[in-house]
Amino acid sequence: MHIEEKVAFLKQPASYPDRPERVEVVKTHMSWVFLTDRLVYKLKKPVRYDYLDFSTLEARKTNCEREVHLNRRLAERVYLGVVPLTIEADDGLKLGGEGRVVDWLVQMRRLPADRMLDVAIFEGTVDAEDVQKLSRILAAFYRLSPALTISPAEYRRQFEADIQSNLTELSDSRYALPEARVDRLAAAQRQFLAEQGSLLEQRAKDGRIIDAHGDLRPQHICLLPEPVIIDCLEFNRRFRMLDPGDELAYLALECERLGAPAIGEQVMDQYKQATGDACPSELIAFYKVFRACLRAKIAVWHTVDHDFRDHRHWLRLARAYLDIAAQYARRW
Repeated sequence: MHIEEKVAFLKQPASYPDRPERVEVVKTHMSWVFLTDRLVYKLKKPVRYDYLDFSTLEARKTNCEREVHLNRRLAERVYLGVVPLTIEADDGLKLGGEGRVVDWLVQMRRLPADRMLDVAIFEGTVDAEDVQKLSRILAAFYRLSPALTISPAEYRRQFEADIQSNLTELSDSRYALPEARVDRLAAAQRQFLAEQGSLLEQRAKDGRIIDAHGDLRPQHICLLPEPVIIDCLEFNRRFRMLDPGDELAYLALECERLGAPAIGEQVMDQYKQATGDACPSELIAFYKVFRACLRAKIAVWHTVDHDFRDHRHWLRLARAYLDIAAQYARRW
């Protein structure tokens, strides 16, 4: 059965047990997301890339189960489980049916859009208590997460490979990005590895590399009375093998991009106080440059899937990330 048939079925309010008044649909790079009045259902696209494989029914089931398991670490009550999409005896599709399974969906509680951190920043509704609660949750998560086994040399080599990958993609002439800036940023990161790469290696020696969230952006943080964090990168463990300093530098970068640098700074400070981890400022600046270049690469990837208007949006966003990266590259 083609995904178009599944999507068409899932767009219909009558397809859901709770009979919502309407269904909102969001298409992402890897999934279709269907939002009812109270719930969210995520259908993974049957795609395969170098970094993920959703091409088979079994792979999608495994990734749905892994998504629920991993995200319950920081959003236990949000992730409800995995639901089958089936074909019944009358050849009709049914969500949560007993017939032959044709796909699997992650089921979640729907969160209030106005309490997502990016929206709250835009609307000016984030208060000090929100940030303190978020800081405590993240600091506890990182403090209690066991260290992963990775050699200092391998940790450093991963950055070498990823810097080259970012350079290759951002240099593609299809995107018409400023070539000199892309080259300078790659050179600056390589220079950091050559001159201060020992700072990276020391993080691995100190046992600071953990199975983290992997995509800690304001869009994934909901400021409930007890904040929750959703949408970790379940599909590739290497993308979650992170230094908390790296992950929090990424959050700080995104908060600053949205006009709220104090939020990222406070979360980082709370982490350092709670864990005793004095991550060097030079390394945090490097992490921000690396993350900004990575986000620029992801932005240009979106041009493959979107119409012309969105195409221009993603290219503007990629250039904005490169501008931010250039600012941070002067700080080490």
